[in-house]
Amino acid sequence: MGPVSGHPGQRQYPPDEPRRRPGPVSRAHAGAPSDRGDATRADRREQGRPRPPRPQYNANHHLPPLEDTPTPADRRAAEEERRRMPRKITVTRVAAMRGRELTEAGIARWHRATKADGADKSGLTALTYPVILNNAVDAAMMVALANTLFFAAAQAESKSKVALYLLVNIAPFAIIAPFMGPLLDRIQHGRRVALAASFGIRVGLAVLLITNCTYDPVANTVNFDPWVLYPCALAMMVMSKSFSVLKSAVTPRVLPPQIDLARVNSRLTLFGLVVGSGVGGAIASGAEFGLSRMLHIPGGMYVLMVFAVAGAVMCMRIPKWVESTAGEVPTTMSYTGAMTRDGGFDGADGGGRASLGSAFKNLRVPLGRNVVTGIWGNTTIRVLTGFLTLYIAFYSKAEQAAGVDAFTALAMVGAVGASAGVGNFIGNGIGARMKLPRPARVVVQATIAASIGAIVAAALSNLVVVAIITFIASGASAVGKVSLDASIQDDLPDESRASAFGRSETALQLGWVGGAALGVMLPPTLWIGFATVAAIMAVGTVQTVLTYRGGSLIPGFGGKRPEHFPPTMNGVVS
Repeated sequence: MGPVSGHPGQRQYPPDEPRRRPGPVSRAHAGAPSDRGDATRADRREQGRPRPPRPQYNANHHLPPLEDTPTPADRRAAEEERRRMPRKITVTRVAAMRGRELTEAGIARWHRATKADGADKSGLTALTYPVILNNAVDAAMMVALANTLFFAAAQAESKSKVALYLLVNIAPFAIIAPFMGPLLDRIQHGRRVALAASFGIRVGLAVLLITNCTYDPVANTVNFDPWVLYPCALAMMVMSKSFSVLKSAVTPRVLPPQIDLARVNSRLTLFGLVVGSGVGGAIASGAEFGLSRMLHIPGGMYVLMVFAVAGAVMCMRIPKWVESTAGEVPTTMSYTGAMTRDGGFDGADGGGRASLGSAFKNLRVPLGRNVVTGIWGNTTIRVLTGFLTLYIAFYSKAEQAAGVDAFTALAMVGAVGASAGVGNFIGNGIGARMKLPRPARVVVQATIAASIGAIVAAALSNLVVVAIITFIASGASAVGKVSLDASIQDDLPDESRASAFGRSETALQLGWVGGAALGVMLPPTLWIGFATVAAIMAVGTVQTVLTYRGGSLIPGFGGKRPEHFPPTMNGVVS
């Protein structure tokens, strides 16, 4: 047997002795010269030299190298690799193996994206999943209620029913919206529970809708009882907006040290839009289309329940430190020039301790000029985006009733919806990468661009132009929101940012609801609808510009204030 030279561990083991038979070894077998003379000369040359070692085996090729002994993890990985490789190579097996590899690579990339910049340690990753599921629940609700609620305006009586829905439901929401921020400021130790409750209540509302639905064999659709549908739709909308406000208050508590609040909010918005609205909406659409026709049940509503249950569970996995509100100081939007320094709680009198405690209990931080500018501008833009959300659906249905085929009507809604999604995605991507030395100016520019877009849409009254304006409005809304977040981070102390986010989000949601109400109440004539919205936005734009320059149309809520404030007690600067 010859020497083994290809084994990697050949230098790790002592050489083995070669086996040989007892007795003399022939010179021919030992490799000696054949003739006598050659042997004599060879013997003379080798006199005085050490005899070369006998031929030996270089290594034991049956053993692994000592230094490269595989660990249990290495053996498991090798075994897993052997299991992955099919014994018999076929096209189907190779395709399945490749698909599995791509899936695992996608999951690994997803985990890297959600945990980037220390998000897994700060708690941002734990907040990302509820945000995604909240968007998925909203998308599933839109899918489940599309035929019954949002696209049922072909006749005048249906239009009046939806107008009644807005009067009975959105009007109360508009009334309670200004109080949502202050109310949520008082939630001291139950923010995770409040977030989970926003999902849990929607589960109960979905069960109520499912138990009050009927199947229409003629239209091949599942319909809900209107007396149950409209209150439940309102409650779901309120819960969604409440989640957004609470999320804004929780976000500063899970901020990683490597990135700022503007980029964190952009990241959450992108995840919610792409994964929640996109993937979640696609799953709900498939379930609604399949289950409603095969089993005659509202598939989209069942998917909504699954998303909501998962969202409630994920909310409770948010770190506990978001519950800590020690040192937080609420904010207020109002401000007057009569605010003066007050020394009434210096503790000099006998009740000084009680007055000092009352002072800190009532402490407030007025929002600065840049933040108020951002709130006015973003609220104005949200009026346009809320209007486009419902108005185009009603316009499409009206065109279909006038003789336009169903495919063209659906293409109208699809083109505008795609423009909104792409604009929102690009806007958040740009906002996350922008340097914002003066974010208030960016908000003013975005507001002016959206207002000009509404005027152009009213003047041209063309659906292609409307799709372009929708793209611009969605992008402006995303960039404006990023700029508002940057202003809050730059101009407010850490202890007041959570309250400022909650109040700003409340104002933005109120603007969206107002625009959505206009989208239902206005007639489905493009120039009338967009002219009305453009007039309202013009007022908001003027207020935004005046606030940025230090003026105001509304006393106490404009720009006649400094950019930064010390805390105040009961409206008095301390």
